Amino acid sequence: MFRTPRIPLIDTLRGIALVAMASYHFTWDLEFFGYLEPGTATEGGWKIYARLIASSFLFLVGVSLVLAHRPAIRWKPYVRRLGMVAAAAAVISVGTYVALPQEWIFFGILHAIVVSSLIALLFLPLPPLVTAGTAIAILVAFIIDGWVMPGVVRSALFDSRLIAWIGLAETPPRSNDFVPLFPWLSAVLAGVAVAGLLRRHGGFARLQTWQRKENILTRAGQHSLAFYLVHQPVLIGIVYLATLVAPPPAPDPIAGYNRSCQATCTAGGNDAGLCQRFCACTADRLVAQSLFQPMQKGEINPSKDQRVLDIAGQCTAISMEN
Repeated sequence: MFRTPRIPLIDTLRGIALVAMASYHFTWDLEFFGYLEPGTATEGGWKIYARLIASSFLFLVGVSLVLAHRPAIRWKPYVRRLGMVAAAAAVISVGTYVALPQEWIFFGILHAIVVSSLIALLFLPLPPLVTAGTAIAILVAFIIDGWVMPGVVRSALFDSRLIAWIGLAETPPRSNDFVPLFPWLSAVLAGVAVAGLLRRHGGFARLQTWQRKENILTRAGQHSLAFYLVHQPVLIGIVYLATLVAPPPAPDPIAGYNRSCQATCTAGGNDAGLCQRFCACTADRLVAQSLFQPMQKGEINPSKDQRVLDIAGQCTAISMEN
């Protein structure tokens, strides 16, 4: 049965995505060990960078499905590969649960690949335009929910970790790598649609001529799962050794308090300026009354200590006046 031969360029693109992923995770590791400001890897340009990397991986998953399983699904290699990825996802979940129980990875990129690969099988025999339309519909629905009409697809009913992986949670549980099925399935379906069009119109034959020789990125792309599992332990080990030689600067507790306070405040739907004033006010008064360090150490409960509650009330009034 005819099957499109392996295309070096696709493996190279996957290798480039792996290098990009490693660079992002290295930034995350530097932040975790205190060399970068908290929030560096999860805000602004780095946040966009992370989403582009995840999108590229999932898009290539869709492309690879078409390359490997059209015109017919090759069940034995499909099940073997899916089992390997599922096992790796389980290892990641167990490992992070032990190391970081508050932010363990219950549905990361590997979990998304497993579930999306199962769903994408249904789209392989469909016309590429139907698959593309489905991918666009998913994206549009989540754009409307996020920017125009909140609550169209997301709901607090899906906030439980048991079903938050679907992607419809209003406030999903904390996790160091959360790639829910929706809207990320759209990236896989986009890959299936584009690959379907390329296959139908002879595009794969042209792609084979664009790169004929393998290079280090090509070989990395051919062993992407092994690279994924190994690179973080290696990077963490490197950064840890660096802490022994050149320890990071001690964190500023006031700055950390302000970041945490403002994030909580704005998450509640409050104006960013008001939150900034409120948090600065409470920090100053907590320090002035010698309550800041005991609160940071957990010696007093801020939700029950009347002195802290009085400060919060005073600062709320002051912040709203300005």
